[in-house]
Amino acid sequence: ITVNVLPMKRMSLIVNPISGSGGDKAELVQRIAAALEQKEIAVDVLPTRGPGDATVLAREAVGQGVDAVLACGGDGTVNETATAMIGTGVPMGIIPCGSGNGLARHLAIPVEPMLSLDIIAGGHFDDCDCGMVNGRPFFCTFGVGYDADVALRFANSGRRGVVSYVRSAIEEFIRFRHEHYTLTVDGETITDDAFLITCCNISQYGNNAYIAPKASITDGLLDLIIIRKASMLETMLVSLDLVTGTIDHNRLIDTARLSKAVIERSAPGSAHIDGEPVQLGERLEISCLKGALRLFTPAESSQFRPLITPVEDLLRDATITIRNSLNI
Repeated sequence: ITVNVLPMKRMSLIVNPISGSGGDKAELVQRIAAALEQKEIAVDVLPTRGPGDATVLAREAVGQGVDAVLACGGDGTVNETATAMIGTGVPMGIIPCGSGNGLARHLAIPVEPMLSLDIIAGGHFDDCDCGMVNGRPFFCTFGVGYDADVALRFANSGRRGVVSYVRSAIEEFIRFRHEHYTLTVDGETITDDAFLITCCNISQYGNNAYIAPKASITDGLLDLIIIRKASMLETMLVSLDLVTGTIDHNRLIDTARLSKAVIERSAPGSAHIDGEPVQLGERLEISCLKGALRLFTPAESSQFRPLITPVEDLLRDATITIRNSLNI
């Protein structure tokens, strides 16, 4: 039996000071550094100042020979940091401080930052897959259609947090118009009007919204989810399956598991990469890089169970919220 455990002595901690909705991260960073130093791990704290900084900082840290790089922030910070870590063999740790924390949640990393340090200090890792779209990496999800337009509206709102995201989702749902797509998957061509098309490296968008409940980050494949055009009421009901983890049984959903695919649309437009809005062309070439990113993960993992896992995750989040509000 191979046990994936590495000794750690020196780490770089990349911090997004404005991630999530919890305000300034200075005190948290001090606590993180102190906790790791108690475990005899030296920490270099590297704050980001703008888009792309995390990639530059992570690349420099790897070049300096650190034992690991930690990303403290949301999925955007994780994406930027992980982009520099692809193929290096240097492990990366996630300290979730974002709004959705999709990758951390999929990996069962506690979304309480201080608890996530136990995963990092344990030194256990897995070599995880990375998705690519037109040469750009994604580690959670890539999508076009409704979810991409919501990501753009949310970013333009200038507000963070779950409430703001839900508001953006409702506003976009009212005005959204379906698009026509042509997909080529394993030599088969599909044309359809879709509400959204999402390529998933993990099971959820974040905040326990399970878009691909059976997705694995270590199987060398991406899960393709297509929500077909339907009435407003039918589409609204899909959201119930999204939070219960049963979306793959909905009659509006087409799924496939793939290593490569091509999505073609009538014109360039919005897309999202790990929840961040981007503008991409009309032809989208998608692939999966197996085992390209080494991530600290829990030594033990549990299998996703529809209904049961979402309830467990909801209760866990509620407990964290109560503890934080009471400063326990």
